[in-house]
Amino acid sequence: MSIQNPSLARSSPAMTDGAPADAVSLLATDHADVAELFEAYEALVDSAAGDDEKQALAERICALLTAHTTIEEEIFYPAAREALEEQNLLDEAEVEHATAKDLIEQIQSMDPTDELYDAKVKVLGEYVSHHVQEEEEEIFPRCQSSEMDLEGLAEELHARREELLEELGMSGDE
Repeated sequence: MSIQNPSLARSSPAMTDGAPADAVSLLATDHADVAELFEAYEALVDSAAGDDEKQALAERICALLTAHTTIEEEIFYPAAREALEEQNLLDEAEVEHATAKDLIEQIQSMDPTDELYDAKVKVLGEYVSHHVQEEEEEIFPRCQSSEMDLEGLAEELHARREELLEELGMSGDE
């Protein structure tokens, strides 16, 4: 799985104080980062890696997705709702988040030796890939064409994500 629209991440403006200069770049970078982690998880499964290694990576994926969905729901989506006339895409994105969060909760409550553990991580990756494609192809371009303050939002998103990652026991630069 890879970022659906690589130009979003590659064309990101210069970094400001460690945070991408606009919200779309920050979110697209998150998408690319988690896609790489899902690929790494698949490689672990294919190589019959140990359960501890798989669980550590699955927990990292779940923590990053938890932080990402939270910053979108608390900050980005409300700003997009104010700026965009099209609300259906944002409604769908929030429903997709709820389903992803349910899978995350299931994975976090499981042991990697449990039946369906690897399948649930794989399905979460596929689900997230679909969600990313819709965001990057439909929502983000609309936001970029709107009057949204994407630079100001980037600072807010970055600060909240760092706070959440710290709460989840992860540093933001892991």
